[in-house]
Amino acid sequence: MELKSLIDPIVTLAEDAGRAILEVYSTDFEVQSKDDESPLTQADLASHRWIEAGLLSLTPDIPIISEESGLPDFDERGKWQVYWLIDPLDGTKEFVNRNGEFTVNIALIENQRPVLGVVHVPVLGKTYVGCEGVGAQCRDGDAEPVAIEVAKTAGEPPRIVGSRSHRGASLDAYLDSLGDYDMVPMGSSLKFCVVAEGGADLYPRLGPTSEWDTAAAQAVVEQAGGRVVTLDGNPMKYNAKADILNPYFFVIGAANRDWLALLPASE
Repeated sequence: MELKSLIDPIVTLAEDAGRAILEVYSTDFEVQSKDDESPLTQADLASHRWIEAGLLSLTPDIPIISEESGLPDFDERGKWQVYWLIDPLDGTKEFVNRNGEFTVNIALIENQRPVLGVVHVPVLGKTYVGCEGVGAQCRDGDAEPVAIEVAKTAGEPPRIVGSRSHRGASLDAYLDSLGDYDMVPMGSSLKFCVVAEGGADLYPRLGPTSEWDTAAAQAVVEQAGGRVVTLDGNPMKYNAKADILNPYFFVIGAANRDWLALLPASE
């Protein structure tokens, strides 16, 4: 199946999942804890069920990894050349805090790279798309898609987007090395999308994430002309190892500065 032909069906699927999430968002929902103590709501599960059923109907021969389903053993999934990687509700902490900064993430991985990514923002009714061979776009409700691209040069001071819920000493040390900067705190994979549409120059992530947190948004950034690289400067890969955790990484929009050169030696 041609990648371009998947865009509209996947956007529709993400939007439908977003409506299922908003149905729960408008109620006095319960919050459970997973084994790793991260929060889980009925919205996560409703979105997961909707997306999984839709993908099985659309592409029955392509396997699926979802945050809300069991992770297949690497002996099995390591052989997959193509698979769907989804986070049915990225930013559950933001969902619980009711600040609107949560997303639905659906990515198609091919040969360890995200070649199609859809990031839907239910509260805003906006959807970001990155598709190899097509480029990156933002869809705002029923309006025509608008092409997006990263900033060509960094602002003075540079515009940095960072996590609203996760911040640590490593990030603080890096930010100190930048000198003056403008920080925009934000939740979920929205941080990638802000870089992709030129609203920020850099998103440094010096803390833990999982592959389903980043894949869809990485496709958006890369197709918008940006880069998502690990601290050695190489593109971030998927399904290349047994665990699902990402290494630390930088989402780079404006490429006129050597952002990695400012990392403290300990990184």
